[in-house]
Amino acid sequence: MRNRWPLAMVTVVAVIVFFGVYMLVAAPEPQGPSSHAADDPAPTLAASSPAVPPAVPSSPGDPVLAVPSSFPSTPGPQVQPVVPTTAPATQPAAQPGDPGPVAERYFAAWRLSDFTGMAALVADPPPDFADRHRRFASELRIASVSLSPGPLSRPGADSAEVPFQGVRQVTGLGAWPFSSVLRLAVRGGAWKVLWSPGTLHPALKDGGELRLEETKVKRPGALTREGVPFPSGSKAGDYFPGLDATFTEMKLKEQPSGKVLLASQPPSTPQAQTTISRPVQEAAARALDGAGRPAALVAVDVPSGEVRAVADTLGGKGAFNGLYPPGSAFKVVTAAALLRSGLAPDAQVACPAAYTIPNARRFTNDGGADHGAVSLTTAFALSCNTTFAQQAYERLRDDRLRAEAADRFGFREKAGLSSCRISPPQDMNELGADAIGQNSVRASPLCMAEVAAAVARGTWRQSVITPGADPGSPPVPLDEGVAASLRAMMEAVVTQGTAAQAGLPPGTAGKTGTAEVSGGAAHAWFVGYRGDLAFAVLVQNGGVGGRVAAPIAARFLKAL
Repeated sequence: MRNRWPLAMVTVVAVIVFFGVYMLVAAPEPQGPSSHAADDPAPTLAASSPAVPPAVPSSPGDPVLAVPSSFPSTPGPQVQPVVPTTAPATQPAAQPGDPGPVAERYFAAWRLSDFTGMAALVADPPPDFADRHRRFASELRIASVSLSPGPLSRPGADSAEVPFQGVRQVTGLGAWPFSSVLRLAVRGGAWKVLWSPGTLHPALKDGGELRLEETKVKRPGALTREGVPFPSGSKAGDYFPGLDATFTEMKLKEQPSGKVLLASQPPSTPQAQTTISRPVQEAAARALDGAGRPAALVAVDVPSGEVRAVADTLGGKGAFNGLYPPGSAFKVVTAAALLRSGLAPDAQVACPAAYTIPNARRFTNDGGADHGAVSLTTAFALSCNTTFAQQAYERLRDDRLRAEAADRFGFREKAGLSSCRISPPQDMNELGADAIGQNSVRASPLCMAEVAAAVARGTWRQSVITPGADPGSPPVPLDEGVAASLRAMMEAVVTQGTAAQAGLPPGTAGKTGTAEVSGGAAHAWFVGYRGDLAFAVLVQNGGVGGRVAAPIAARFLKAL
C-alpha cells in the first residue's frame, strides 16, 4: 500500500496535465488583435495544423507527455474552424456631400472674373481656361456679367445641373441676355463642374463661334425727298449739316448661321426730309466736278418752286446767300421790262459795236461785235450790251427797271432763301450798267434760278427747301404775253445765240452771262430751264458764260 500511494499521485497529476493540454488545444482562438505583424498574419491553430490527441498510457505507471507543436505530428482527424453563417456588414463609402455650394462658388467666382478660382472647381479644365474667358470678354467687349442661377436638380446620384440666366453688358450694344446650364458630377470623391464652351454661351457648343461685327453706316441729318441719303460727294454740306455723318453699326452674330443676337440702334437724332431730289442732286454735283473754279449749280422745280438740287463749292452758302453781279443773265429781267413797255420781240433794234448814252458813258459788245439792226429777240440771243443800254435809256428811265426787277422777280429785301438786289439809279451811267447786270445789280444763283423758273411758269415764286415750308413771299404772276415772249427769246439763245455751241440738249432755254469783276476774271453764268426744271450755274471768275457755265449746264441736263 505504501508503494501504491506515490503511483496514484503521479497518475492524478498526469490526468490533470492531460486535461489542461486538451483544453488548450481544443478551445477556439480568442477574437481580438493579433500579436503578429500586419503584413504576416498568424494562422489559427485549428486551420493550419492537426490537433494533437492526448497520449494514452500503454500501461499503468507510464507518464502522459504532450507533443510539442514543432515536432512532426501523426496524421489524424482535422479540426475545422468555425465559419459564420452570415457575412459581416460592409461599411458604406463616404459621400461627397451637396453639389450646391460648389455651384454657388463657381457662379461667385464667375461674377468677379476670378478665372483661377473657377478653374479650381472644374474637372479637367483646359490649359487655356482663363485665356478663353479673357478673349471672350475682350473680343466681344463685355463690360460686366450678371448671373441668376435656377434650382439645382439631381438627374443621378453623382450628377447635378443648375440652369441659369445671364445678362452681359456689351460696350456699345447694351444688355445681352443668355441662358445656359452648369453641369456638375462627382469626380475623385468630390463635386466638380463639367465645363465646356457651351457653358460660356450655348452658341459655342459644337464648334460654334460668336463675332462682333462693326460697319460704318451713313446717318445724315437730312434726307432727300425720296427719303434716302444724299449721294456721296453731293457738294451740299453747307446747307445740310451732317450729310456725311456716319455711325458705327455693331452686330453680335452667331457663326456659321449668321443669326444676329444683338444689334446697335441708330442714333435718336431725327432726320429731316428735304425737297432735294437724289438723282438731280447727283447730276448737279457731278456737273461741277470739272469746273476747275469755285462754282454753284442750283435747280428748282418749276411748278412748286421747291429746290431740287444745290451743289456749291463757293463756300458760305454762296448759292443761296452770295451776291454776285449776274452780267447779261440779268437781261431776262431787262427784256421783261422792255416788253412791258411795249417793245415787241420782233421789233428792230440797233446792235452796234459801241453805244454812248447821251451825256453819259460808252458801252461796247463782247469782242467789239457789230450786228447792225436786228430784232429784239436776236439782240437778246447775241447778248448785245449796246442794244440793252440804249433801250433802257430810251424806255426804262424813271426807275422802271428797278421796279420791274424788285416787284416781279424778287430783287428786293425779303424773307426766304434767295438773295438779290438792285438800287435806284443815280444817273444814266448807272441805269445803262444796271440794264446789263452790272453796277448795283447783285444776285445769288438761287435768285437767278427763280428768275428762269418764273419765265417757265409765268409766275415768280420764292423757293423752299423743306416740304410745306412758308416761302416767305407771295407769288407774283407775270403778264402772259411777256412770259411767252421771254420763253421764245431764251430758246433763241440756245439755238442760235451765245449758248448754241454748249451742247445743251433739245428743249433747253436759257441766257448766258459774263459779269465783269474789278480786279479779276469775269464770272461765268448760265440760267435757264428745261421741262419742269429751272436752274442757274455760276463759275466764280470762270470767264465767258457761253464757254464755261453753259457746258456745265449741258452736262447736268444730260445726266438727268
